[in-house]
Amino acid sequence: MTGVFANQAIVEMIADGAIVATQSIDAAQVQPASLDLRLGHVAYRVRASFLAGHGRTVSSRLEEFEMHRIDLGGGAVLEKGCVYLVPLMESLALPAGVLAVANAKSSTGRLDLLTRTITDGGTEFDRIPNAYHGPLYAEICPRSFSVLVRPGMRLNQIRFRKGQAVLSDAELRALHAETPLVDGEAVIQDGLGFSVDLALDGGLVGYRAKPHTGVIDLAKIGHYDPAEYWEEIRTQNGQIILDPGAFYILVSREAVTIPPQYAAEMAPYLAMVGEFRVHYAGFFDPGFGYAAAGGAGSRGVLEVRCHEAPFVLEHGQVVGRLVYERMAAVPTQLYGSGIASNYQGQGLKLAKHFKA
Repeated sequence: MTGVFANQAIVEMIADGAIVATQSIDAAQVQPASLDLRLGHVAYRVRASFLAGHGRTVSSRLEEFEMHRIDLGGGAVLEKGCVYLVPLMESLALPAGVLAVANAKSSTGRLDLLTRTITDGGTEFDRIPNAYHGPLYAEICPRSFSVLVRPGMRLNQIRFRKGQAVLSDAELRALHAETPLVDGEAVIQDGLGFSVDLALDGGLVGYRAKPHTGVIDLAKIGHYDPAEYWEEIRTQNGQIILDPGAFYILVSREAVTIPPQYAAEMAPYLAMVGEFRVHYAGFFDPGFGYAAAGGAGSRGVLEVRCHEAPFVLEHGQVVGRLVYERMAAVPTQLYGSGIASNYQGQGLKLAKHFKA
């Protein structure tokens, strides 16, 4: 079995003890090509982000960096600009040949909530090595908004794979010729490029996070007034100027399709193209944007942060790329098909916590 594991294989891993948890795993955690991870009952406020490093455990490094600990049982606020470490309910006992990669969920990224997974012995964020046995931790740093969290909340997700699964550019071109992956011309170089849409009807092309806002309770869906947290970005000339340090929600010009036999991951474009980056890499499940799963016309939402200097972003500029991977098997459930997916068929859209 080579490729990314589908939902049915993840269920088998749970049954076989390759994935274990302090509380029973809910069926709703299992996505078409990933597993949602849940926050545990305590958060450690740490003075800096860190990795465990070869031969060292996260718990031993916490002795160096912990400032204080917070009981999440009754709900607790993680404050903007601070770094927290939260043990997750799930841990792993991966068989030989199986490795994993983790990522923030879509709603987490849209709140500018930097969430990365670390492991014992880890030397990279979000990368879980072959045959890893041990606990998982979420490093959480709210960048734009303070958030209220509770045990069991799902801020990040994990994807399992065996063997080489990434499609080469030649394979991507062949797949696009067979099943169009974007509407219009495909820009393929180290993945499928996508560009920013700054010519939307009505002139509203995005949102910029306001600097001083209230707390967001992550349990409240469709609750918050966007005007309290976001400034609308409008343009009539197809360009905007990104401010250093500001966080933006924009949308891709292309409608994206992920056929059922594939999964994809959003990755930053080349650093040389400008003083910005698509801030969070994200997972695209099999069936995202797929017409048969109700996703025709689905755009990619872009979480953009500007760095050192103001930068002019123009309509149609390539800002990111999708890296496609083969599934080891076609999932028995697709994104959007009866699993209450929040962003199927989306255009420019804020996180699910905000009113439409």
